[in-house]
Amino acid sequence: MSVTARRRLPIYTTNDAPAGFRIERTLGLCWGITVRSRDVIGTTIAGLRTIVGGEINELSELAEHAREQALERLEANAQQMGGNCIIGMRFDSTEIMQSTNEIIAYGTAVVVVPVSE
Repeated sequence: MSVTARRRLPIYTTNDAPAGFRIERTLGLCWGITVRSRDVIGTTIAGLRTIVGGEINELSELAEHAREQALERLEANAQQMGGNCIIGMRFDSTEIMQSTNEIIAYGTAVVVVPVSE
């Protein structure tokens, strides 16, 4: 099951309140962090693929899974705070040591309500 199917928060945005909603309460910064390491075999295969060029599928899959986990943790953090929406959502990554990366998803947890017509 993909992270999208598990998501219970109605909305993530990279800007302000989504269309049709207004922010009722701002709860504060929320985040989800994961640290992932590449295995020796995957690193070796990736190294060999750099000779030929093109996409390195093993690393793309690793990045995809890391972002999914960071999003799940972001959502859990926002829900613990009482939020039902995350605005200003972003990803960031940092290499902690060789072959090890930190992925963080962060934003602002808010409570949104539908705009009355």
